[in-house]
Amino acid sequence: MTDTALTLDRRQLLAGLGATTALSLSGCATAARPEMVAKANAIAAERLLEVVGYNLLRHEPERATGLGVDSGAHAALRSRLEDQSPAGQQAFAATLREDLARVRAFPREGLDADTVTSLEVVESAYASALDGFALPYGDVAVGSWRNAPYVVIQNVGSYLDLPRFMDSTHPLEDGDDADAFTARLEAIPTALAGELERMQAARAMGVIPPGFLLDKAEAAMVTTLKSAMAGQLFAEPLRARSKAKGLVETWANRARTLETGPIAVALERQLAELRTARSRAGNDAGMWAQPRGDEWYGWALRASTTTAMSADEVHRQGLRELDELHARMDPILREIGYTQGTVGARMQALSADPRYKFAEGDPGRKEIMDFIWERVNWIRAQMPRAFNTLVDPKLEVRRLPLAEEPGGPGAYGGAGSKDGSIPGRFWINLGTTDLHRKYDLPDLTFHETIPGHVWEGEFSNRLPLIRSILAFNAFSEGWALYGQQIADELGAYKEFKVGQLGYLQSLAFRACRLVVDTGLHTKRWTREQGRAFFVERNGNKPEEVASEVDRYCSWPGQACGYKIGHSEILRQRARAQAALGGAYDFKAFNDAVILGGNAPLDVLARNVGRYIDRAGAA
Repeated sequence: MTDTALTLDRRQLLAGLGATTALSLSGCATAARPEMVAKANAIAAERLLEVVGYNLLRHEPERATGLGVDSGAHAALRSRLEDQSPAGQQAFAATLREDLARVRAFPREGLDADTVTSLEVVESAYASALDGFALPYGDVAVGSWRNAPYVVIQNVGSYLDLPRFMDSTHPLEDGDDADAFTARLEAIPTALAGELERMQAARAMGVIPPGFLLDKAEAAMVTTLKSAMAGQLFAEPLRARSKAKGLVETWANRARTLETGPIAVALERQLAELRTARSRAGNDAGMWAQPRGDEWYGWALRASTTTAMSADEVHRQGLRELDELHARMDPILREIGYTQGTVGARMQALSADPRYKFAEGDPGRKEIMDFIWERVNWIRAQMPRAFNTLVDPKLEVRRLPLAEEPGGPGAYGGAGSKDGSIPGRFWINLGTTDLHRKYDLPDLTFHETIPGHVWEGEFSNRLPLIRSILAFNAFSEGWALYGQQIADELGAYKEFKVGQLGYLQSLAFRACRLVVDTGLHTKRWTREQGRAFFVERNGNKPEEVASEVDRYCSWPGQACGYKIGHSEILRQRARAQAALGGAYDFKAFNDAVILGGNAPLDVLARNVGRYIDRAGAA
């Protein structure tokens, strides 16, 4: 985005605001005056939201590329990376502070409900992010899900994010794209140096990650560094993509020079810092052990759940819902012949049943991919039974990058770009096929793809730019869990009872997360206690929960958004059913939630309230 473009947008905004003010203060009492005020206000609001969106993307240009809006007047964003330095983060916070004040001051008179919702969403996201920026360390996700106390760790940092982003998201259609690609590579050493500065500053404050996280981070960094020194991280993928597009090798040659030179040097410096930190690290897993750790976790929990729930309240809810879900699992287990022991013990026995395992190695990996696509095709065909408003998402299923697999989750997914050029993606960890079972992979697929993350993202991409950018963990993950429930309600497991166990176990797994995350960070649980809770209480696979628990240590609070969000959507559904009685409609309710867009849970409640009012008046 050029400075000129931004200036023009601001001028337009001021003009709109001026018109609104002038109309509001006018002494002319004409019949058209309220309509004129409303129209001027609506135009000004639209311009404000557009400016706010691009102001944010100025600080996060990678998001602009992911959304497909780094073109035209904003084409310069395609050549830039986020400023990871302390000064860059301070500048980011200053922009948020300025735009938050502008949004809060904007008059709501005459605005439609959707526009008011958009303004409320910006207020919530920016206020929460600014609370995070006010803390003395950590990485703040503005309208996203990955808040982290450690700037570089086993699942956080440019050393992981940028190789995946440059290969899968940065477009490469022509020479201009290739120029932008190499410009971004030229910026990577600076980005890595900015992170390094923040890592060192945190260590000086006494913020040192637990040793077991640093061990994983060091291993991942070594893998990334080796790839960079061999020119395999950026140059080789660029060479392959350039060849496919008929582009000359000049850019790939330049990429190799940058990758094996300054990028590798910058990675070596980060690796050295990780090793320095490791020499001073203990193994306390939770934020309680870090300077101002209780304060940091309190913020992270609020940001993740978009509620004011305390850690104790979240912990108790997890225990209560876990018991409720196990009560639903027990009769199914009995029906299929598993009658002895706790629900967790019986699920462990089920996990060992060879009938539900995938083959080892590459044959099993292919089997998993085929299995996923069969489920995607089935659920896609069911969507007219669950929604009145339909989309047809582009979708890719990809293996998680090798460097990311040891410290990464079992899977994750997300929407494609706003312009449709980049498909939604389901990233699956295939480090070992033993991470997955035939009874739990369908549910995972529905969560990450349709009706979960990829489906929801298609609707968010239809909203104003800032709404496509801002996402709230409790809504995103709560919806994905609700999407799993929709699949169950549509009959996904009608002929496969064991699959329903996988679905219920996944909900119980999210209830366990409420218990374990708060246990680690406020009740001084050890890493081993966290793992044991999953295995013993819920019957989860030890291989699965090993990386899970470590993830909660590096993303405090994030794991709590899932079940809190899901439970709130169900509470709102029960509210609608009670209020509407026979006028309640399953498809209309689902439309109301997803068309309202990704939002904090209090805004979700207001959107459902409007649905109730409309349906009740019909």
